[in-house]
Amino acid sequence: MIVKLLDLSKNLTHTQKFYLLYGTNTGQIDETINNILKPKLSKNIYNYDESEIIANANEFEEDILNSSFFDDDKLIIINRGSDKILSVIESLISKKISETTIIIKANILEKKSKLRNFFEKNKETICTPFYDDNYQSLLLIAQNFFSKNKIKISIQNINLILERSKKNRIYLKNELEKIKIFYQKKSSIEYEDIVKLTNSAENYNISELTDKCLMRNKKKTINILNENISTPEDNILILRSLLFKLKRLKKLKEEIKKQKNQEQVISSFRPTIFWKDKDIIKQQLKVLTIEDIKVFLKKINNLEIIIKQNSNLSNEITNNFILETINYSNNSI
Repeated sequence: MIVKLLDLSKNLTHTQKFYLLYGTNTGQIDETINNILKPKLSKNIYNYDESEIIANANEFEEDILNSSFFDDDKLIIINRGSDKILSVIESLISKKISETTIIIKANILEKKSKLRNFFEKNKETICTPFYDDNYQSLLLIAQNFFSKNKIKISIQNINLILERSKKNRIYLKNELEKIKIFYQKKSSIEYEDIVKLTNSAENYNISELTDKCLMRNKKKTINILNENISTPEDNILILRSLLFKLKRLKKLKEEIKKQKNQEQVISSFRPTIFWKDKDIIKQQLKVLTIEDIKVFLKKINNLEIIIKQNSNLSNEITNNFILETINYSNNSI
């Protein structure tokens, strides 16, 4: 059944075991899980990526049904959910699991999505959409932050912070944390301080960072790293973005070697490479050899595990790898 975000906490019962949280507002989804669902559902939390479950569906189901494998009263969070996970969920619902709650996090799900339709229509499931933040919702976050931390700031300066956060609550909270740290050494926050502390107008996003890194654009890559505070989740996404793009570059390199026609290979590549990305990819193909790509792929496959085991060092680990990548030559990694 569909449950609006404002009503979600009212519908938390131990009889509801399956939740689908989907939409573009990933920051609000994470907040909802951390602040509303986790405290009320369970302290025994296990995180999976959908691909891990799909690859081992029978084993995953057996583990859930085997109460000796996990602690009692467990919460499982499945990331990057899609229609592929539906058969697993249907099977678990039919077996009436009693000690496990499952939350599926998904990005945009179209109306025709089988997963979305199932969760919307089934009385045993809860489906909550998360929409992009607007000015009012972000303003409230900022005002509550400054009020809680007893920081005096003008509405004009709050608006500047909102503009430089690109209407994204994750970026906004990163900027607010910077200001909080800075404020410990200052008696007031002025316009000039905000300009220096917060991101430039050309704001950070993961795709831009990974593109600049693979283009070996040192200046831009370092600027992005210096202007942002990434969460452990951000760093996982950065590595996965690099992984995806490196695999694509590897396939392109191999096809170009066979066909001897770069333009044709790029134009016919699937999934389609859009025109705005073609020049970026051409530059990456120019500066990276196939040997470089293989080295980076091997390194990334190990880094995600290391970050999950050392989340407090995730920024240092990811940033070091990015810096090694843009400076790489022969034996530097």
